Amino acid sequence: MSDIFIISFFYICAMPLHKLRPVENLTQVDKIEMSLQEFLKAENYQPGDPLPKEIELAKAMGVSRTAIREALSRFRTLGIIESRKNRGMILAKPDLFVNMERVLDPQLLDDETLNELFEMRLVIEVGLGDLLFRSRQQADFKQLEAIIEKEKKAKSSIERLKCDMEFHSALYRLSGNDTIARFQKILLPIFEHVYLKLKDASMPYPSNLADEKKPVTHQDLLKTLKRGTLEQFRRQMRQHLLVYFKKLNS
Repeated sequence: MSDIFIISFFYICAMPLHKLRPVENLTQVDKIEMSLQEFLKAENYQPGDPLPKEIELAKAMGVSRTAIREALSRFRTLGIIESRKNRGMILAKPDLFVNMERVLDPQLLDDETLNELFEMRLVIEVGLGDLLFRSRQQADFKQLEAIIEKEKKAKSSIERLKCDMEFHSALYRLSGNDTIARFQKILLPIFEHVYLKLKDASMPYPSNLADEKKPVTHQDLLKTLKRGTLEQFRRQMRQHLLVYFKKLNS
């Protein structure tokens, strides 16, 4: 999961400099927020550490308590600080996804962003094999087997779509990485939205492209996960997802 955030960090760093806001245009609350962030870092505050009171911060920074309160409310919204009974404000352990859940609504995002998020999902799943093979000796594959059996009995493209999403969601959980599994769960509505846009009503779903000599099924992936090699699994997963890559670029 850390690789995703590293990539995102370098993407942000590579943004054109003209998009940076001039410092002189920052509001007083903006400046207080930045100053508080620097203070917390410089003093090496850790989650659970108590913070100075509002009146102490206001006096030290030479600003009103109202301005301090507004800056602190931003921190609360981000989950950086929280108030505890009899302890006052403390530094919290931020939830990386709490704000992401609020904005990742397919109705709020444009098509380009939706497609890029979907592409990111495809890339993650090709690399998911490393985690799956690390823990496959202790893995319980009964859920995957049940999904495959349900998929065989599916009578409509929507039913097959649900089975497809269930199968891949189960792989995330089997990876043993709770962070990446939660990330996938947050993105699930977006995946479903793009799935439905990509779906060809005339094509059994899920499927591989007609020109593929050996379509890779969920059954193939499970068989390789049980008894195959990591490289074989990566290759098969990429071929399994190739239909979506090609549809996004068509």
